[in-house]
Parts: sequence; C-alpha cells; structure tokens
Amino acid sequence: MQILYEDNHIISVVKPSGVLSQADGSNVPDMVNLLKEDIKERYEKPGNVFVGLVHRLDRNVGGTMVFAKTSKGASRLSAELRDKRFYKAYFALAQGLTSENEKVLVNYLYKDEKNNIVRQDKEKGKKSVLKVIRLAETKENGGRTLFLALPITGRAHQIRAQLSMAGMPLLGDGKYGKGLVGNDAADMGLWSCHVAVKHPVKDETMHFTSIPENKGVWSTFETSEYKKGAGISLERIKEWFTI
Repeated sequence: MQILYEDNHIISVVKPSGVLSQADGSNVPDMVNLLKEDIKERYEKPGNVFVGLVHRLDRNVGGTMVFAKTSKGASRLSAELRDKRFYKAYFALAQGLTSENEKVLVNYLYKDEKNNIVRQDKEKGKKSVLKVIRLAETKENGGRTLFLALPITGRAHQIRAQLSMAGMPLLGDGKYGKGLVGNDAADMGLWSCHVAVKHPVKDETMHFTSIPENKGVWSTFETSEYKKGAGISLERIKEWFTI
C-alpha cells in the first residue's frame, strides 16, 4: 500500500490499476477493504476499522485517492465534493495529436446503466465539460498525446467518453477506445495524478500527487514528463478549473 499522507482523520493512497474502489459483490480486491485490513494490522486495532469512501476511480484507473478515517471526516469531505471544492486532475494518455495546447470539450452525456456506458444525447444527457492541457506528444505509433485532464463537471466515464468523442480515445480503453491495446479490465491511459481538498478539521487545503510506473501504456513517455505534470501547482490547477 503506497501511502501519500495519513493522520487521524484522512489517508491518501495510490490505487493500483485493476483494484476496485469499493466492493461490488465480486471477488476482486477493493481499496476500502484493503485499507481496513492495512490499518487494522499496522495499528493492531481490535474490532472494526472505519474507512469512508469519498470519491471513486474506475477499476482500470490507478492513482491518487483520499479516504476518510472517521465518519465526521467522511461527511465533511463528501460535502466538499458536492460543493465542487474537491479538485481532481488526471493524466490522460490519448491516441492522436492536436495542434491546441488547451481545449475545452463540451458534450451532453447520458449513461446507459444496463450496458454501463455513456453516450452523447442532447435530449436526455447532462452537460459535461472537460478541460485538457497538452503536456507532451510523440509522433510514434500513429501519434500519442499526454494531457492533463480536468473534469469541470463530474460525470461517469467523462474523460474516457469525451476524449473518444473528440477523436482521441485513451490508450488501452476497450470500452471507448475502439479496439486499442488492452481491454476494459486492463491498465489504460488514465491516472489520477492530483487530488486536493480541504482537511476535515484543519483550515488547510491538502494537495496529494502521484505518477504511474513507467511500464505498459505509461512507457510512452519518460518519467520526467509525468513528474513535470505532477509538479504543477494547485494554484495553477484552480486557475484552469475556472472557465
């Protein structure tokens, strides 16, 4: 378990790709139960351990997550998320090239719950706004671009769907990538690199970052490119969130 930060109220960790955020009835490992076991063992806690899920990442998405260690913390962090004071930015590794350093994508996304996929639907869909910042690119393998993706609205599969609709699907995304490398349960080019939120009991904004290991789809660029993206200041990210 890669722990980025921990105190009595919150814990920030790196979720590996392939692990669920929370249990779904299958036998696949999930972060909530893994954290409960880890905390129970490290602190030799008797009885049940509280771990509150505040936000989710898709199973095949890795990266930074924040969990609550108290019910009060869970309630306050969830309120920050609802009030859009919970900042999240992602590395999005897409197939294709663009001439624009920054772009704002707007779609009306409707989720087909039965098939667990979102589609463009101007009548039934919800307005979805995504800002992407170009961090790096390569002309190899047909052209690939590394974006910093900032979901201005929080919709299911938003980054995956909107980049695909823009003609730049994520590498390894079997659901929206039209047969690119990998499948829906594989490691794909989406990583939670920045999470920032106000601490539940301190008057302080906590900012946590992580980068993917340089393997699989992430070997497309050097580690230095990911470190550079993770080193962007929170002030700059907040600025980009204002459109």
